[in-house]
Formats: sequence, structure tokens, C-alpha cells
Amino acid sequence: MTQEQLEAYHEYTRKHGVNRGLYLFARIILQPFFLIYFRLSRQGRKNSHIKGATIVAANHRSFLDPFVIGSCLPWGKPMNYVAKVELFEKRWQGFLLCRVGAFPIRRGEADELAIETAEKVLERGGSICIFPEGTRIRKGSLGKPKRGVGRLALRSGAPVLPVAVTGTENVRRGLKIRPRKVDIRVGRPMTFPQSENPSPALAASVTDRIWPNVELQWEDIGGLPPMRRAAVIGAGSWGTAVAVLLARGGLDVQLGTRTADQAEEMALARENSKYLPGVRLPDSIEVRASSQIKLGGVDLLCIAVPSASYPQAVGAVADRVGHRAGVLLLAKGLIAPKGQLPSDYVGERIRSRGVSCLGGPAHAREAVSGSAALVLGSGNADLRAQLGDVFDRAGLV
Repeated sequence: MTQEQLEAYHEYTRKHGVNRGLYLFARIILQPFFLIYFRLSRQGRKNSHIKGATIVAANHRSFLDPFVIGSCLPWGKPMNYVAKVELFEKRWQGFLLCRVGAFPIRRGEADELAIETAEKVLERGGSICIFPEGTRIRKGSLGKPKRGVGRLALRSGAPVLPVAVTGTENVRRGLKIRPRKVDIRVGRPMTFPQSENPSPALAASVTDRIWPNVELQWEDIGGLPPMRRAAVIGAGSWGTAVAVLLARGGLDVQLGTRTADQAEEMALARENSKYLPGVRLPDSIEVRASSQIKLGGVDLLCIAVPSASYPQAVGAVADRVGHRAGVLLLAKGLIAPKGQLPSDYVGERIRSRGVSCLGGPAHAREAVSGSAALVLGSGNADLRAQLGDVFDRAGLV
């Protein structure tokens, strides 16, 4: 696409916004389709009745999101939204998208042209939908937002509607559009003082206030919450190393030892001098005896004991693990007496949303230093994505 073509799309959006006739035609057809075929549930619609300019800040799971979100706004309030520039490379497709509200944005870079277009739409009293994650996050929890939405809110002074959508990621498989349940929730509008030239730090601060409200809507409609708390059963070298990595990844961690005396010694020294000397335990790790671990509010249970100890360890925690928790296994070898794989053994005995395994050629000290690559596997794509994000933040390769 040439720069001239790109600017033409932006110029149309700045002058005309949305083609009213095409917008109404599309909504008359799509809205009943969404309500019936996707059993679309629209919560908090009254919050969208705002006069004048509006910024819609939403999570992004599917190409359907702008159309589903638009069906929650008042009929007299058509919405513009950003879309990746690649969607406009085919002229007929770009023509239609532009007329129903889309304008191109270059992902992964500061696109001043797109920012200016968004500001022009808001100056005319229009509505703009922004996806702060910057890309589609199809699996796991919500992604990390970029500060552009905070910058736009400050420069325009327009109220921000936090919106969450779930279920759209399950609709499309190849060319098929499947009848999957879709939910959307609109939160209360947020306002911020207008600032003509906000600093990056101020824009990031405002984004950090907006995004938790999107996460709140997301969790209210059953979206997968981020991992916040973990428990590690087994304080050997690998159990300690994984506890450290989880803490570095932003989780509050309980590390379970065999005895209360061992827990007290490690808590005072802030290291495991027997199995992993020289590696400091972060402050977010609480060391206690495994029998005293509180599993009720845990998002992740890590079992870090030898395979021979699985019957005892699993039996001690099986009835205390919540069904929305994930399980991470570190054991190698088979479980006696039937020779089961650890994942099969645990899957039969612990009700959880998924079981994952972490392994690789590295030693625990290499893993915790970030100098080695490990392999993470799980049949649950959401759990795999969440753990991958945590270990990425911890510095694993």
C-alpha cells in the first residue's frame, strides 16, 4: 500500500467518520444474527449512553470484536475503530472497512497518523474503539496494554468506556463461523483531565488505571483471570528454582517444605542453603510446611517432588485444589504401581482446569539464572499461554 492510499483512508475517516447508510444496513443484518447465532449477551449497555465523544477501550480476541462491540452502542452512535494496515491492502476490502468505521494503524510502532485521525473523530463528537493490547490475544488471560489509550484519553478529554468481550475467539475455525456463546460487558465510563501534551509516564499511568477496569469486566463475564497466586509442593532444587521463577514472573508464591523446621530455616535465611545455595528467595515467596499450604485461592499448583512420592503428595492436596486452578508438574519417570505418566496420574485425581509439564536438559541453577532453555507443555492452550507469559517475564527462554 502506498503512502497516498494510506492517507486517503485516514482523510475519509476524519471527514466522514462512518457511512451512515452502510452502517445501518450492516447493523440491521448483523445484530439479530449475533443475538441468535452467538446467543450474544450484552451487559451494562446503559453505561454506553454517553453524549458526545467516547473512547471504547476493549480487549481483543477476534476479528469480530469491533462488530460485536458496536452492537452494544446506541444506534445513533456509530463507532470508528483501528484495524491493522494489512487488512487494507486489497482495495475492495479497504473500501468497505473504511465505510463501516475502520481506519488503518501500523502495529508495533508509534503511528502518529492514526493518533491524529482518532483525535479528529473525537473532536467531531464521534466514538473510537481502541484495543490497548495492540494485537489479538486468542488464548489465556488478557495481554499487557500499551499506553496509547491513556495518551488519547488525556489529549482528547473524552470519557473512556472499559469493555470486555469473551467467546469470539472460539467462533472461527478456518472459513467456518461456528455458533459459539459470546458475552460482552460494558463498564462505567471513566474521565481524566485533559492535557495537550501528556508525558509518556502520565499516559502510562492513565492506561494503568483504565486497564484494571477492562480486566474487571472480563472476569465478571467468566474470562480467565491472570495468575496471581501459586503454591509449590516440594522445596528441593527444582521446586525452589520454579518458586523463584514464578515470583520473578509476578506471582505471590507459597513454597512448601517437608517440615516446619525446614520452613523456618529457609524463611530466616531467605535461601535454600541445602539444595540451591546462593539463590535468594524473593520477598513474594512465603515458606511454610507443605501441610500448612493454603490452596483455596491458588491459581497454580506446582508439584515438585520425585515420582515415587506422588501418591503421598497428590493425596494430601487433591481435595483442596480449586477447579479453576492449573497444575504444573516437574517429575520425571512413571508412577507406580501401574506405570502411569505423572500427567495422567494427576489428571485422574485432581480436579483442575489443566495439567502442564515443565522440563528440559537444564539443571535448576541454570534455569533460575536464565541461561538455559526449558520446555513447557500442556493440552490446555489457555494454561500453556498463561505459564508462557509468566516464565517470559521471569527471564526464561
